[in-house]
Amino acid sequence: MLYKLLGTVFPAKAKSIQPRRIVLIRPCCIGDVVMATAALTALRDAFPQAHISWAVGEWSARAVAHHPAVDEIVDTGADMPLNSPAAFLRLVGLLRAGGYDCAVSLVRSPLMSLALRLSGIPLRAGLDSRGRGFGYNLRVAIDPDKPEHESEIYLKVVSALAGRELHAFANLPVAEAALAVARAYLAAQSIDAPFIVAHPGGGVNPGARFEAKRFPMQQFAQILNQVAESWEASVVLLGGPDDAELVAELERQLDVRSVSWVDRLTFPEMGALAAEALVYIGNDTGLTHLAAASGAKAVMLMGPTDPLQYAPYAQDSIAVCLVGRQVHFFAADRTNPLDWPEVCKSVHLAVKDIVDSVDD
Repeated sequence: MLYKLLGTVFPAKAKSIQPRRIVLIRPCCIGDVVMATAALTALRDAFPQAHISWAVGEWSARAVAHHPAVDEIVDTGADMPLNSPAAFLRLVGLLRAGGYDCAVSLVRSPLMSLALRLSGIPLRAGLDSRGRGFGYNLRVAIDPDKPEHESEIYLKVVSALAGRELHAFANLPVAEAALAVARAYLAAQSIDAPFIVAHPGGGVNPGARFEAKRFPMQQFAQILNQVAESWEASVVLLGGPDDAELVAELERQLDVRSVSWVDRLTFPEMGALAAEALVYIGNDTGLTHLAAASGAKAVMLMGPTDPLQYAPYAQDSIAVCLVGRQVHFFAADRTNPLDWPEVCKSVHLAVKDIVDSVDD
């Protein structure tokens, strides 16, 4: 009720301008930030001459800072920029100081809506979930009870701003420097193709924990063993600084050759490595979104979250979701078949064997 009242106090009267300085706002978390690269690409396609800044948190910025569609990163800090009055005021100050004539907010929070209203930016496009977008003058209504993919929701904001329907997939183009580092690591360990990249962690971001997203460790190891044996492949295990124990536990359960590169590679280098692999296998986590957007043949093992909303939004990726004894697959690009059906089949059989063994 309050949000609807504020919506009438601050009417949605968007000014018709050709934006020159745009700030895209999606501070956290890595998976959401990677999914927002679809909107970023559409934004660049719609406004090729504009200067585009991305207001993003310090941790997540490492994944997208070198994206070719980004001109500048605006650091919103280590924590969420709306967690305290001081952080809120700092964000408003950053937005006011940027000289932007257009803001694109991919955040549902009413506090972000208020921050944009106080920013002085003349054209403010953003998500309006149950009236929370009262601070925007170009409001894109979304129904929280209707499942839609996050990337497609974000794309709606850019489409509304451009005045035409736009589409792009999540993408993180691999830089030559990152690829060179990944290949050097492989050569140093004498790892030739084929190899599998895997990440058993996830569900942890600055200010947020959702460890139920992690596939059970024993079953994760079973999938890796079965797929690696089928393809006579080595396994490269990745993780961040907090994943060392988790990765070590997984490695102890592997019967195939494996190496652990925990906290050794940057996000772009991990994306480059995954793109070189036979397949990447990971949980519903930011690194899996990053691998898929980098061009990897990526498989996301999903648990409590809905693949219709949170599966990787990349052309060469799938999400595997278990419902009872049924193994369901979701692909973001539903118009084109994947070009790696044999590896898909190996993963499917491995997951199905797990389901059958649990049922027995």
